Amino acid sequence: MKSQIFINLPVKDLAKAMAFYTQIGFTNNPQFTDETAACMVFSEEIFVMLLTHDKFKNFIVKEIADTSKTCAVINSLSLESVTKMNEMADKAVQAGAVEYSDAKDYGFMQQRSFEDLDGHCWEVFFMDMSKFPKQ
Repeated sequence: MKSQIFINLPVKDLAKAMAFYTQIGFTNNPQFTDETAACMVFSEEIFVMLLTHDKFKNFIVKEIADTSKTCAVINSLSLESVTKMNEMADKAVQAGAVEYSDAKDYGFMQQRSFEDLDGHCWEVFFMDMSKFPKQ
């Protein structure tokens, strides 16, 4: 079995968070979803666990970060084309995300950045290593 990643995010409104992630292309796995948590599937290896604040607190000893003031992590997703990258970022903004910086073009990589409804930072990008500068 391939290794998998589960990104656990505290959310204020589980239903709204589920709707947001569905709108940007994730699907729900009802097997790991209840009134306190939802498993949102990006791929066979990448999952986002949306957890109510009470549920999230069961897994931590620190306070939940105030994402209106701080950023502790940027979650980055590689997509298969610039078109797919733009589609996902555009869908995120249409679903209520805030695009917190201008689109970036590094030559070999294009990137867009947004905050979800709870202020969690995401970057979606497309990378073409054939355009990576030669050393």
